[in-house]
Amino acid sequence: MKLGLGSYAFRWNIGIKDQQPATPMTAMQVLEVAHGHGLAVVQYADNLPLDRLSADDHRALKARADAYGMTLELGTQGFNAAELARYIPIGQRIGSTILRVALDAEDARIPVPALAAQLRELLPDGKAAGLRFAIENHFNYPSPRMVELLDAVADDALGVCLDVANSICAGEWPMDTVRMLAPYAINLHFKDYQITPDPYGVGFRIHGTPLGEGRAELDQVLDALSHCPPDLSVILEHWLPQTGDMAATRALEHVWLDRSVAAAKRLVAGR
Repeated sequence: MKLGLGSYAFRWNIGIKDQQPATPMTAMQVLEVAHGHGLAVVQYADNLPLDRLSADDHRALKARADAYGMTLELGTQGFNAAELARYIPIGQRIGSTILRVALDAEDARIPVPALAAQLRELLPDGKAAGLRFAIENHFNYPSPRMVELLDAVADDALGVCLDVANSICAGEWPMDTVRMLAPYAINLHFKDYQITPDPYGVGFRIHGTPLGEGRAELDQVLDALSHCPPDLSVILEHWLPQTGDMAATRALEHVWLDRSVAAAKRLVAGR
């Protein structure tokens, strides 16, 4: 398994919505951090969209990754056929073999046959560029519907970017999601979470932790993917909540990554 860094590990340093740092972290800086941790892959998601960079920037990223012996992966948010078509040449330019797509609640309202038909139209161009489409189980796209979509398309160029915890929001316990989607997995988002009761007894809260410090059944997740090729990319992310001090929160992202990388290396050792 190839350990990698996802750009969402630096949600606060890159900037999201109204939380924008004075100097946002760049795509090249994310690559340098991943290299510094001895990781083999960087996956750029929709919080660091590569379509905002120039073709020369893409080539510079690939050249740096090649020099480090690393590979790059690409991602976008929501199903938009025109945007995915634009991302295919970017993926080819950076040498990506994965184009991750996170389906949202609006996508769940598209009838499966219609979505499958649109995906089939994109797959030939993706294949020609050396890309496989990895559909991520996102917050409001139920896994049974994902399986229905994948079976409707029935093409090896379409698979799952399996996220360990996202589907809790869709009413699924993580290992239920893993069991449903593992047969289709071509990419893994590896994170951990904790469930803590509200101090006043008003329900509970699900929040992130560094890898290996929460309740995710991480060994069982990896066991469920033992059928996957040995070069499966395992992308590290986390759900670090913001604090009242955003400078401290941004510094904490680096601390959490240190702990997550150490845990991930222990978990995949020998696999």
